[in-house]
Amino acid sequence: MRIFVFEYITGGGMLDSTLPLSLVQEGDMMLKALISDLAEIDDIDIVATRDARLEIPDLPIEFRMLQNLSDFPSAWEACIESADAVWPIAPEYFQILTQISEAVLEKGKILLNSPPQAVDTASSKRVTSDLLKESGVQVVPTYRLEAEMPDRKGSWVLKPDDGVGCQGTKICRDRDELHRQLEAVPDGREYVIQPFVHGMPTSLNILTCQGEAFVLSVNRQRIAMTDNSFVLLGCVVNGYMEQQARFHKLGRDVAAAMPELWGIVGIDTLDTDTGLKVLEVNPRITTSYVGLKESIGVNPAGLVLDLLNNGMPLSEQFIKAVVVDVNLEYAGAA
Repeated sequence: MRIFVFEYITGGGMLDSTLPLSLVQEGDMMLKALISDLAEIDDIDIVATRDARLEIPDLPIEFRMLQNLSDFPSAWEACIESADAVWPIAPEYFQILTQISEAVLEKGKILLNSPPQAVDTASSKRVTSDLLKESGVQVVPTYRLEAEMPDRKGSWVLKPDDGVGCQGTKICRDRDELHRQLEAVPDGREYVIQPFVHGMPTSLNILTCQGEAFVLSVNRQRIAMTDNSFVLLGCVVNGYMEQQARFHKLGRDVAAAMPELWGIVGIDTLDTDTGLKVLEVNPRITTSYVGLKESIGVNPAGLVLDLLNNGMPLSEQFIKAVVVDVNLEYAGAA
């Protein structure tokens, strides 16, 4: 099988923009981890695109170098036509991941990720929150700006509805500050508000197919607050193994509520005094993938390929997890 791995940031998605160092290094971390995992699997050939402003990673694959934006269409066409399957690593904002997924399926290629309709749903924090709540899953309440704000005291978090991670978040100490921040929200993008909820930032990696879930890891996220915003400093893969049964149940409940999700999916959560609450669902691999194989002792890319033959693992019991630290501070995230 020939697989086209498309990492958006480093693979040409920002050819018309200045490349942010932190996003480049985070993207390269995921790219290298995924390609290294795929390269271990027999009969797998890999191709990827690469922004020519960046060094070529030392990886056993073919890179198509892109000098400028005009190079992108022909390189994308050549890579996707030569491939049997495509594995995208791309953000959800501005429907980027949705459009990439649609393009893959339109070409009749295997998509090694959730289908466009699932990506589209998960791309909206508000839609995801409402859907999970209707299914009985505890969530951090998410409100549209034009909706009536609940009458509550305390802090609020303002964020793009389709934002990725901590991108664009603003912490507002009270309603007055929230209203001031709302006045500065740019046009053309939908924002949502959430009450600031105290709890341990955690996340899950699940392998999912047809509403079933297999929990690969329960992670502790290292998040700092600076300049009234959140910053992700890294994560500890399988670093939050206390009471894992609760997290495994949550992973299964999310998959059942969103049965179109497929492959490796990330779920951002808060462990609070009143239980686990879902913040958002990421219909793709996340930064924690970087430490996943080392942590679980199993090739996660191989597990995804097994799904093509209905090969969902039977039990999490075969996972012998060890703690692996994934550090983003050196990448400039801090």
